[in-house]
This record gives sequence, C-alpha cells and structure tokens, in this order.
Amino acid sequence: MHTTKRFVSRMTRQTLALVLAGGRGSRLHDLTKWRAKPAVPFGGKFRIIDFPLSNCVNSGISQVGVITQYKSHSLMRHIQRGWGFLRGEFGEFVELLPAQQRIETSWYEGTANAVLQNLDIIRSHKPEYVLILAGDHVYKMDYGTMLAAHVEQGADVTIGCIEVPLEEASAFGVMSVDDKLQVTEFKEKPEHPKPMPGQPGKALASMGIYVFSSRVLFDELLRDHDLKTSSHDFGKDIIPSVIERLRVSAFPFRDPVSNTVAYWRDVGTIDSLWQANMELIDVSPELNLYDDRWPIWTYQEQLPPAKFIFNDADRCGMAVDSMLAGGCIVSGARVQHSLLFSQVQVHSFSTVEDSVIFPDVDIGRHCRIRSALIDRGCRIPEGTRIGFDREKDATRFHVSPKGIVLVTPEMLGQEYPHGL
Repeated sequence: MHTTKRFVSRMTRQTLALVLAGGRGSRLHDLTKWRAKPAVPFGGKFRIIDFPLSNCVNSGISQVGVITQYKSHSLMRHIQRGWGFLRGEFGEFVELLPAQQRIETSWYEGTANAVLQNLDIIRSHKPEYVLILAGDHVYKMDYGTMLAAHVEQGADVTIGCIEVPLEEASAFGVMSVDDKLQVTEFKEKPEHPKPMPGQPGKALASMGIYVFSSRVLFDELLRDHDLKTSSHDFGKDIIPSVIERLRVSAFPFRDPVSNTVAYWRDVGTIDSLWQANMELIDVSPELNLYDDRWPIWTYQEQLPPAKFIFNDADRCGMAVDSMLAGGCIVSGARVQHSLLFSQVQVHSFSTVEDSVIFPDVDIGRHCRIRSALIDRGCRIPEGTRIGFDREKDATRFHVSPKGIVLVTPEMLGQEYPHGL
C-alpha cells in the first residue's frame, strides 16, 4: 500500500474529524449521572475523549469538531482548558459543536442526525474527507493509514474494524467482508452475530470509526434525513444502506509492528472500565502510556509529586504494583495493585487493594477498600469497609456483575464536586 509520509500528510490536511461525544453511557450507571461518557476519567490523569483527540493530533489531523449534547459541561470545560494549544492562524482547531438546533428544531436524534445538524459548519471547512469517530473508546491509532487505505481502495466509505470474541459481538456492529476487504453485510448489534470465515470464535466488529469522502457523506445524510422510518444513526441506518449502493471497504485495526489485533477497549460498563484501568498497572501493559512517540494529550493541573509518609512499625506509607498521579498523599497507609488519580489522600492505617480511585478522593483512617471504583470527590468516612461484604455493599452502593463496587458522592450523602 502507498503510505509515504507526503501522501498521508496531504490527506490528513484535507480531513475534518468529527468526534461524537454526546452520548450518556447509561451502562456506566451513576458515573454518567452528571457527566457524559467521554468525560469519564481514565488512566490516572486523562479523560476518555483524550484518546481519540490525541490520535487525531498525532496522526496529523488538526481540524477537529467535538459534537456534544448530554450533560456536557465538564467535557466542554476539559476541552477548552486542555485542547487550546492548536493554532487557529494555521487552520488548526478543536471546535465544540453542542446541540443548538441550527438546522432543525429538535435536539440530536441519532449519530447521523448529529452530524447533519452541523452540516453548514462542516461544509464551511471544505474537507475532502470526513473522519467520524466515537468519543468513548480507549486506543491509539494512526488514522493516516486508514485514510491512505480509503484512497487506495477507491472507497466511498471505509469502516474501521477489529476482531472481537463472538460472545461479545452482539454489543457492536458486525460485518462480513470479501477477500478484497469490501463489506458485503453489516448488522448493528445482531442477536446472533456471524463468525469470521475460518474463525468460528471471532466476529469482525465496527469500531465506530468511518472515513467518508465528503460529497458521499453530504448526500447520504440528506438522503437519510428524508426517510421517515430511519432512526438517523450511522450503524443502524447509514452504513447498511450504503453497502447496497456504494463501495464500502473495511480497515482491520492491527498492530503495525506485530500485525496482531491492536489494543482497543470499549469501556462502556463498570466492569470494563475498571478492568481497562487495572490493565495499566501490569508490568508490560498493552496500552503503553509511556510511549513518547505517541503521547496522550490532556488538561493537567500543576500538582506536586505523589508523597508517601511515615515508616513506623504499625503504619507505613507505601504503594506496591500501583500507579499514582500527582498530588497524591499516602500517609501511613498501604496501596496495593491500584490506580490513584490526582490529589487522592489515603490516611493512616487504611488499605486500598485492586481499586481505581478517581481524583480528589479522601480516604479516612482505618478504612479497608477492595475491588472498588470510587468517583471523584468522595470523602470516605473513617473505618469504612468496601468490597468485603457484597450484600451489605449493595444496600448502599452499586455492585457490578463481577463484584466491582461503584461509590459516588451521592451514595455517601455528599454533594458532587464542581467540574466532574
């Protein structure tokens, strides 16, 4: 495939990326009660949306629109603070596109309708290609290679796809392809997904990433808008429709070095979010946050380094097999196999195990916390036990199918902090 840097850079400069970040993410329960799913913290110092935005910048795509709707205040504030480094005088931007009834008198009614309602803005940028991205997945991907494949294949639409276990495929759009990677069938969240040929245990799932030649996108959005039976969604309506009439290619997402299935996580449930965070603690995690060749950009407060104090016989401030962000203080407590976001304080004689602790949490003395996900701003009272009695935990908190205990300020009778 023709993928010289000059060839790819020309296409990335002609590309407008649109990040769909308006979803609620109801499977995350109380974590998205006051914030959109893309604004959920991840990885100790980031938010989920930082990953597709960083992929754009690292791929050379510097014109990005972020389409927001559901409880978007914290998301919009994060982007305004952390993504203002692009230079407008060079045509670079990350624009916020909230639901504002520009074309219709309704709010966004589906992913395709969300793009349609910003059609005048999209046209004003005169892109050759439009890259549609989901704002709620965690991965590192060079979109330039996908754009190159789109052009090489002469495609009207290209769909990013990844192999997933067959038993999990019903949560995704599932496609079939021929030997030239042309998509022959696409079904959104099928009850009985088709396995891949020769691989009965796997299915080919859509990543929610689409490359459209701009004229094709405009025509298809307007066509879909006129269909009274449409739900105006890319996966449910646009993609199945274009397969019948246009050239639609698949782009399998694979590791460029090992040519194996690349890292990609849909962190849409409490269990998957907890698991993806915990994977970062591994000795050699699949998602390498220390890769300076592909940095993940974010808004970052200026905080002091993490601190561990006291080394007495009965209280020792320490962390083992863990990641701690700036501003954390472990005071005579033990943190084991856990991930602590910024400005978490763990007080004397407490233990935290196998847990993910979001920013600005204060854990009082003599607490024992295990297999938990604690939301931003919680103040855990002295002597609290979490993760040791599932039935008791379920009376106060949310317990996931795999036993992860979600704790939010509201569950503790506390106010949510400003700027969730």
